[in-house]
Amino acid sequence: MINCVYINRIASFFPNKAVSNEEMEDFLGRIGGKDSRVKPIILKQNGITSRYYALDKSQNITHSNALMAATSIKKLFEDTACEDSVELMACGTSSPDQILPSHASMVHGLSFKHTMELYSLSGVCLTGITALKTVFMSIKTGNTNNGVCCASELASASFLSRFYEKEYDDLENLEKNPHLAFDKDFLRYMLSDGAAALFLSNKPNNEKTLEINWIELKSYANMHPACMYMGASMDDDGNLISWKEYTEEELMKNSVFACKQNVKVLNEYIVERFVDAIEWALNKHSTNTTSIKYVIPHISSMYFFHRLEKGLLQRNIDLPTSKWYTNLTWVGNIGSVAPFAALDELIRTKPLEKGDQILLLVPESGRFSFGVALLTCV
Repeated sequence: MINCVYINRIASFFPNKAVSNEEMEDFLGRIGGKDSRVKPIILKQNGITSRYYALDKSQNITHSNALMAATSIKKLFEDTACEDSVELMACGTSSPDQILPSHASMVHGLSFKHTMELYSLSGVCLTGITALKTVFMSIKTGNTNNGVCCASELASASFLSRFYEKEYDDLENLEKNPHLAFDKDFLRYMLSDGAAALFLSNKPNNEKTLEINWIELKSYANMHPACMYMGASMDDDGNLISWKEYTEEELMKNSVFACKQNVKVLNEYIVERFVDAIEWALNKHSTNTTSIKYVIPHISSMYFFHRLEKGLLQRNIDLPTSKWYTNLTWVGNIGSVAPFAALDELIRTKPLEKGDQILLLVPESGRFSFGVALLTCV
């Protein structure tokens, strides 16, 4: 059985109040008690002016990842009785509250009173759209009639200054230049917290409904080394050394659990592979790009906005920036949540008519994976 699949509802949740650029280190803390030297450079490049943290200024967590996910799910059903009919839930995150139990299990325990089928997706930015495809395929094949997809991120808690202090102190004691390596400090000023949830069904509702035409995922991990990593360190040959191979002292001394980004590898490959994946997906489905009204590109930084535009133009892919919609600069880079939060905002604030198409473009720099999805307003 091949069913049509519809996004009938979408909801987003952002914790606390928006945090300005000037306030960031009041929440994250200052490493060694000093303002970061790289923060102004990173903020100038990424163009982000505000973001959300599930933290207070004493570096206490105010909302767990699972709680943010559950809150976004509850918003889906504020004025409907279909909550008890949900058959399946798939949750994606790169920052679960614990290693075990699974993130989806924790969200289920906070969100629903009945049993259901569960999937937990791990990774980085692609986990949200991978969760979406999991629910999409279940409904498409008739395995279930409906399902909830949720993406959530609690990145800020990983960037608290206390997790870097041991390494910083050792640098000072060794009379080295007491500043963290750029790859460790870089992401502290890039990422935001939040959650978004979608309710999918094999039947459209009477409000704004989006049919999912197709979702494509493509990995290039066979071609490139890891680029964004956490719970590991990288040796001189580009191999990851797991946290399991370190002593307790070494874990803190080397900030192993800090989220790191190899900026050189990112700059070299991300746009080229992103365009490869977009071109492949559009060609596979013989998609006429002129019929696409809106494009939601998940870009980690405004630094990549025009680089992606240039890459598409060089391949003669007709997706002009006049069609692009992003809320990156005012909600921050929410990782796996980003495409759904932007989609939620778009359908609430922009005119949509029957037949209008929306293209989602999602890159993941973990080891270069990408997702592309086409939606149609019905």
